[in-house]
Amino acid sequence: MRALPATVLALLGLTATACGGVANSDAVGGGAQAGQAQAPAQQTTTPKRAAKALQGKVIVIDPGHNGGNFRDPKAVNRKVNVLTKWKACDTTGTETADRYTEAAFTWDVSNRLAKILKQRGASVKLTRADNTSVGPCITERAAIGNQAKADAALSVHADGAAPGNKGFHVIMPQKIKGPVDPVVGDSKELGLAVRAAFRKGTGLPYSTYIGKDALDFRSDLGGLNLSTVPKVFIECGNMKNAGEAAKFRDPAFRQRIAVALADGLQQYLKA
Repeated sequence: MRALPATVLALLGLTATACGGVANSDAVGGGAQAGQAQAPAQQTTTPKRAAKALQGKVIVIDPGHNGGNFRDPKAVNRKVNVLTKWKACDTTGTETADRYTEAAFTWDVSNRLAKILKQRGASVKLTRADNTSVGPCITERAAIGNQAKADAALSVHADGAAPGNKGFHVIMPQKIKGPVDPVVGDSKELGLAVRAAFRKGTGLPYSTYIGKDALDFRSDLGGLNLSTVPKVFIECGNMKNAGEAAKFRDPAFRQRIAVALADGLQQYLKA
């Protein structure tokens, strides 16, 4: 069962304060005389602080790839079963023309996002602890979200398409007669919320080269196929496009991305 929305919790907090005890007060000088104004009543209860918007929510953030993947191709290329096919455990990801890697980008954005979500009251777990190690495999990334019983999971990526292509897109799961099937509907709702918030918060356009209206439905991603919690991927843009690469290099713009993603998650969780 989902926790009460923050607006309801806030209302309950205000109601409790309004119903709290108020000390009996006399007029200044002891005892009100006819025609004299009484002093304002003194509040003896401490007003309840409104609950944070994401209090009680569990969110798993999956920073795509890992900075050390290139050092161990044998481990990264090991095949794992994603139910619809066998795929590599992970990949190195893409990079900009000046070698700013997708792994570094997703690590930075994910940590910024985690900080925002925690400030809003959520319990947050990342699928990797640094940007120097190898992995984990795509199957393990899904398992981390499942084990956490996340209310929502988001995998953060950036694409490596032809330089003339631009824009972001959200990848959502399809039914495969597997563990993801029960949460396909919720994942779509999550994806729509993330798409709307990302477009509004970053100003980046919908993808010009993949999906329809920035939505792409896939059945070949282990991170989605094996998920038992609502989960989507976000391809934040094309790292091979010079304009988007410049934005991704800018810490202030990465912060905008993180805020937009937090807003999308919060919108989905109706907090």
